[in-house]
Amino acid sequence: MTRTHVFHRQLQHTPPVAVSGQGVHLTDAEGKKYIDASGGAAVSCLGHGHPDVLAAMHAQIDTLAYAHTSFFTTAVAEELADELVKTAPEGMSHVYFVSGGSEAMEAAMKMARQYFVETDQPQRTHFIARRQSYHGNTLGALAVGGNQWRREPFAPILIPATHVAPCYPYREQLGHESPEQYGQRLADELEQEIRRLGPDTVIAFVAETLGGATAGVLVPVPGYFKAVREVCDRHGVLLILDEVMCGMGRTGTLHACDFEGVVPDIMAIAKGLGGGYQPIGAVLAHQKIVQAMASGSGFFQHGHTYLGHAVACAAALAVQRVITRDGLLARVRSSGARLEGLLLDAFGAHPQVGDIRGRGLFWGIELVQDRASKQPFDPAHKLHARIKKEAMARGLMVYPMGGTVDGRYGDHVLLAPPFITSDSELAQIVERLDAAIRAALSSL
Repeated sequence: MTRTHVFHRQLQHTPPVAVSGQGVHLTDAEGKKYIDASGGAAVSCLGHGHPDVLAAMHAQIDTLAYAHTSFFTTAVAEELADELVKTAPEGMSHVYFVSGGSEAMEAAMKMARQYFVETDQPQRTHFIARRQSYHGNTLGALAVGGNQWRREPFAPILIPATHVAPCYPYREQLGHESPEQYGQRLADELEQEIRRLGPDTVIAFVAETLGGATAGVLVPVPGYFKAVREVCDRHGVLLILDEVMCGMGRTGTLHACDFEGVVPDIMAIAKGLGGGYQPIGAVLAHQKIVQAMASGSGFFQHGHTYLGHAVACAAALAVQRVITRDGLLARVRSSGARLEGLLLDAFGAHPQVGDIRGRGLFWGIELVQDRASKQPFDPAHKLHARIKKEAMARGLMVYPMGGTVDGRYGDHVLLAPPFITSDSELAQIVERLDAAIRAALSSL
């Protein structure tokens, strides 16, 4: 093992040293180039080294790098908030800036709880979320998340949360159900859980608009979120949407909920907000949430040192302006259709590919031992890790994960390439992934 004092994620293995990035490629210290087909973790929406973003960051550093938000606001934070509210779902009026997705979800949960304290409903203490979900690695976010593998070691110190079924049609939609009937069944399950807990005790239902890394891009069936919104409204429960991974253009609309035709009360964004150029996340809050606090205590009882960091805001503002100027949402939709076709051509009849699902440039491939029965591979094989290793050997970065089905069984590969990826680069991604999957399967 290479000597290192960095506390890496894997302590038996030191990863390659990344030294440069340009466009969709990263280069390591040995000179090997990798196509970043996952955007890291669905982060690098503009790829690496974008000149407009770098210039905006340099300009901000030359003016002001940091000012604590208990003393000052900054012009760039105000400008970014204006831009985000202008393009937000109807009714969203304010933006709370943090440093990443987990922080955004923590803030969203505390915002939701404080809303009910401010409106004289302190008895509301319960969060409901979904199995096979992921909302971050801080304790509050981990508690509402449904990723069993991540939760298990820390279960004794997590707040209680209830988990209902995910929207996972490949495995859980019944043969006689239409997509709409399946979605309504899930909404009915949520309503039953709210009634079981007591409607006046539930703070919020928390959901990723499209499921992310835990189950490999779970796409909601038509009408599901509209039915969920109706259930929440019926019982005065807030709807918190987690768009940390699937939002900010990743699925072809700026916000994934735009496609679903629903407006949340609180929404978390991150990753594609700043494209990886600086750590930044945000919470978009509906005007009713802000008004309750403004007319009550007058402040949000929360905060971090690096809220609204000026350089991070400058990077995010530049990223969002490039997306608008260059028409990248339309490009995500067209490139997504191209990627879908390539994936279907390569894996549509593959005996070990059970499902190919996604939207825009956000795709998941679920691997199965037997296609007819949907039986997953034995987790002892760690097929997802083998695929990652084989992909890296071929100069390809993808985001494979295990535990797709229930936290223990199942393997998938997630793809989230930069919005600027060309058709020829998409073809290279699928070609290299095909080779990596075949090599990983042959090693079992």
